[in-house]
Amino acid sequence: MILLPHLGASTREAEENCAVMVAEQVRDYLLDGTIRNAVNFPDVALVRESPYRVAISNANVPNMVGGISHEMAEAGLNIATMTNKSRGELAYTLVDVDSDVPDSVIKAIAAIDGVLMVRYLPRPN
Repeated sequence: MILLPHLGASTREAEENCAVMVAEQVRDYLLDGTIRNAVNFPDVALVRESPYRVAISNANVPNMVGGISHEMAEAGLNIATMTNKSRGELAYTLVDVDSDVPDSVIKAIAAIDGVLMVRYLPRPN
């Protein structure tokens, strides 16, 4: 009897499937802010309920969602749906709102202590 290790993950098909998976995940992140299979961030996906989406990377600390919501409310933005997930010291928030998000709101959210990055991800109707 000769035993050989199984190298199914090293086949041409497996390599192509991995390449496609990575390309799809990068596309989903760039277009919708979706994060899947990240090492340091939680998996976060949110079905779009609006063409106006904001993605926020932040420290996993109390009142972060409250601060984000407050800045949006101050600008008269209505939150259609929101999700916030954390992994260790990091959290990631996706927010869909009912109308265009002014640059001043993006800057106000970015100025919240603990916010690491804010991306506005509008999508044409």
